[in-house]
Amino acid sequence: MLHLVAQATDITPGLKTIGKGLVIGLAAIGPGIGLGVLIGKSVEAMARQPEYANQVRTTMFIGIGLIEALALFGIAFSFVI
Repeated sequence: MLHLVAQATDITPGLKTIGKGLVIGLAAIGPGIGLGVLIGKSVEAMARQPEYANQVRTTMFIGIGLIEALALFGIAFSFVI
């Protein structure tokens, strides 16, 4: 029984490394999709209503900042693991 416990403690660093990689990878996928949708819709809105381009651009940059914060949270959580 002690032999199994000793083996389980040997694989813990490897599992932590896999967990960190998954956290960083998944934290990058969500913001990547979000940025693509946000920027695409903003360009579409600017093309349809050029007179509101400045207002759309300002809102887009606020959204970009919020989306990028999600990626930074994911990187920070990977260091916590």
